[in-house]
Amino acid sequence: MKQRRKSEPVEQLRRSEKKWTKALMKAGYTILPNVIIERQKALGLSPTELNVLLHLISFWWYADNPPFPSKKTIADAMQVSSSTVQRAVRRLESAGYVKREQRFDRDRGQLSNIYHLDGLIESALPLAEEAIEEREEIVKRNRERRERKNRRRPTSTKLTLVKSDTDEGQS
Repeated sequence: MKQRRKSEPVEQLRRSEKKWTKALMKAGYTILPNVIIERQKALGLSPTELNVLLHLISFWWYADNPPFPSKKTIADAMQVSSSTVQRAVRRLESAGYVKREQRFDRDRGQLSNIYHLDGLIESALPLAEEAIEEREEIVKRNRERRERKNRRRPTSTKLTLVKSDTDEGQS
């Protein structure tokens, strides 16, 4: 297994800054496995559900601290109603991708829900493994193609006719 250098996250950030600009990266970014976007159909996610997930994920900064944005915050960012977000969250919960946990404050009452995304991760893992196998198969085919292309071909040598003793007697 490849050892990671401590400087890799810094190098990755620099590459991202070159691509997106330093200002955009400084404003914040979200790490999202590609398989969730690429296999949206396989996961059965509507565009609205995927958008809600993207917003939830953008509020999830630490593994041990699940996100808890309000539905209104997500709705305002998506330019949809809070009920649209609520319906999408309900469908995500029915699919097992999201688990809501209510939060309460003694003085302020009910707060925004906490959203656990363990179900999404669990559902996306087999798709990730499938994507990895597909990618490895492509790499293998490309390597084999390059190897076939780079094989040494026999050099063209001039063939000479050698006469045998039996040939001499026939002429």
